[in-house]
Amino acid sequence: MTVIEVKADIVDNDTGKFYDWIGWDAVYPGKVSTLLDGADEVEVNINSNGGDVFAASEIYTLLSQHSGKVTVNIQGLAASAASVIAMAGDVVHISPTAQVMIHKAWTIADGNADDMAHTSEFLEGIDDSIMNAYVAKTGLDKSELSNMMAKETWLTANQAVDYGFADDVMDFGRSREPVLNSIGYPQVSRAVVDRWKKAMASAEAYEKQKKTAENRDAEIVGKKKLQAKIDLLF
Repeated sequence: MTVIEVKADIVDNDTGKFYDWIGWDAVYPGKVSTLLDGADEVEVNINSNGGDVFAASEIYTLLSQHSGKVTVNIQGLAASAASVIAMAGDVVHISPTAQVMIHKAWTIADGNADDMAHTSEFLEGIDDSIMNAYVAKTGLDKSELSNMMAKETWLTANQAVDYGFADDVMDFGRSREPVLNSIGYPQVSRAVVDRWKKAMASAEAYEKQKKTAENRDAEIVGKKKLQAKIDLLF
């Protein structure tokens, strides 16, 4: 069985590669796609504050299209974008101390009234797209889900099962202490990732030039050694 851990920021592929480079945990579509390649049954363990909604959408799609059985275990928190990924499970288990949080999409914008109106329409479209995943799993209608998202609804394990976000509560045969969680922002901005990509490109170009120069120097040294050997013969 292939195990996929969703226990960090959910980010796009470029940001995910940056996280890998600096040694931070991240969940991104490319990593999930690699794990799914050739996999049969899949187990997805979730404890995440969420992250990039489009990256989560791609991961949700990858899991939903997977031919093998997908089992989701909500172990701590499935919040925001992470809750979308959780909906891809053929079976969704939730720990008795875990929670699911759903809310409307948000962003930071600037500009005039027309810009703000456009941003509002954009966010409403994202909300509607997110609800499609919730509807497919829970069977709830969009009006009820929209109200829940507008209020930023936190669901306990039993509530998650009652609403259809999970299929059952895990039974460990003993009590468990609840776990506190906090919602945070991705730790790296897109601007930082873009600067990193440029820096890496410059570094690669430098290494290539350095290698070319080293090869040229080695060739010159080789020719000098060959000439020295020829000189010894005459």
